[in-house]
Amino acid sequence: MPPSHVEIPRELDTARDHFLVYIRIERGMSRATLDGYGRDLRELLVDLASRGVTSLRAVTTQHLIDHLAKLKSERNMEGSSVARHLATIRVFFRWHHANGKIDRNPADALDPPTRWKRLPECLSVQQVRSLIEAPSPPKSDDGSPPIWLRDRAILEMLYSSGLRATEITTITLRCVDPAIGGVLVTGKGNKQRLVPIGMPARRILDEYLKECRPKLMNPDGRDKGRVFLSRSGSPLERVALWQIVRKHANAAGLKDVHPHMLRHSFATHMLVGGADLRVLQELLGHADISTTQIYTHVDRSHLKAVHSKFHPRERVRRAG
Repeated sequence: MPPSHVEIPRELDTARDHFLVYIRIERGMSRATLDGYGRDLRELLVDLASRGVTSLRAVTTQHLIDHLAKLKSERNMEGSSVARHLATIRVFFRWHHANGKIDRNPADALDPPTRWKRLPECLSVQQVRSLIEAPSPPKSDDGSPPIWLRDRAILEMLYSSGLRATEITTITLRCVDPAIGGVLVTGKGNKQRLVPIGMPARRILDEYLKECRPKLMNPDGRDKGRVFLSRSGSPLERVALWQIVRKHANAAGLKDVHPHMLRHSFATHMLVGGADLRVLQELLGHADISTTQIYTHVDRSHLKAVHSKFHPRERVRRAG
């Protein structure tokens, strides 16, 4: 890939800025999504600039093909990551073409990444238990806030409710409803959904709110009413959440674990337990059922057991 210090021509930079304003205001996309689009487009425009392209009208389909090929060959990107870049490029040029900024759309000839998905990795039930139990009280009480309660509450909620990393860091106290045992979550596209919290997660969350969060708060109100706070009393950042999960995963002897893996584990274990796919779609906040269907990769032994238990002919055979 071209060096990051290559200067992006003003026309290309302005085109990117206008597009990002559009998806922020008109499409209501989340900050994490906006950041992702911004990074992908910056890489594209830096690559184009390094080859002497200074305007959108000068971009050809071959330019885009070469860029995607470099992501794979020089950056060793996974297919799913290249697919995300391709999706960003298609939306970017489609919008500029629809608004008359370019006469032709060079991304039209690019195939959509419909088959570039990889099955999500998930943890076993025992691995999840080891991870959640990794945060534990210190051997001696030095009077500092019991951060282990915060960390265990985070891990419990990630697995109990299948929340995204961004969702769990933006939950406010007003969103938690102890009476019904649920939390109001704002997901992608600012869409809200009510997600149940399991009893183990509710117990540790309540303990954290009583024993730890008050000690993390500052009188200046920097917590913004968020549930999960950093040691400085500010809302916990998404990057810090990843670090917390990785820290306790390492302590539990687990490698390459990230917050989204707990979401994958939640979804897979729910399906294995017999959850309806439509219900799971609502819990995860997926706009399209096809996104949820990727979790139907449950193990074959479970499918065989379900078939044997519920198929009419199998029931007759066992009765005989």
